[in-house]
Amino acid sequence: MGIYLKGFTMFEPISNEYIVPFDSSFRIEGVPTAPSKELKDKKENKKKLKDLVEELEDLQRMLYAQDKFALLLIFQAMDAAGKDGTIRAVMTGINPAGVQVFSFKAPSREELDHDFLWRTTTRLPERGRIGIFNRSYYEEVLVVRVHPKFLDAQRLPYPINLEQIWVDRFESIREHEKHLARNGMVILKFWLNVSKEEQRQRFLSRIEEPEKNWKFSASDVEERSYWKDYMHAYEEALNATSRPWAPWYAIPADDKPYMRVCVAETIVNTMKSLGLKYPTVDQKARLEIEEMRTVLEGDA
Repeated sequence: MGIYLKGFTMFEPISNEYIVPFDSSFRIEGVPTAPSKELKDKKENKKKLKDLVEELEDLQRMLYAQDKFALLLIFQAMDAAGKDGTIRAVMTGINPAGVQVFSFKAPSREELDHDFLWRTTTRLPERGRIGIFNRSYYEEVLVVRVHPKFLDAQRLPYPINLEQIWVDRFESIREHEKHLARNGMVILKFWLNVSKEEQRQRFLSRIEEPEKNWKFSASDVEERSYWKDYMHAYEEALNATSRPWAPWYAIPADDKPYMRVCVAETIVNTMKSLGLKYPTVDQKARLEIEEMRTVLEGDA
């Protein structure tokens, strides 16, 4: 039974210990960045992930065949939290024809000539497909909030009130996501919650291991000096935009195998709740199928 919202029945969000409440009570200092010791079994978590990916493969085929819902997965995190690796691990074996992945970096001139939701809206998945946003329109209330100088390039038509603009953008995001949900878009948003110390260790690994040097960027280290500002921005953004039709999940990211299992479990359980099934054919089509069977069997 889905959520009834102003005339529309939508999916029921999967509630687990990492879902961000819808009442603005979320506090970053109160959520874990790592699982408890008994949940850190690397071998067991890899096995769980393998099983979940197999389930997801079957569910994705039904999603594609039924062609009614679209699934949008949004990943946000501090650098080195593991967005790329998680997307790769969870989507391993999934039919690439049914999945679209987009990474959003600094906006182009064309994108800056539109509203802040335009560039992601043009890349939304169609019905029957899974769309993945590696970063998203949430950058506009995270990175841009921490570095408001980026607003200068957006050539906004009205004077900028740095207190009000984030409130306005949160409202735009909520309404945008509600509109998408009303039209069959199932939205799941994952904040991969890595600790500052774990990020430091991962940056050091990128420096010390030659095959990881290409991942290293001095600007990533510079952004660490804004850690508190980012945490404040994340806390406000998640509180303002975690809603039943587009829930946020604050996933512990210090342990990668466990993090990937949590993400995969949330996706699989959500898709199961949609009642996906392969379409059935009507009597006319069934008769045609039987006729073709007769033709093929006589063509040996």
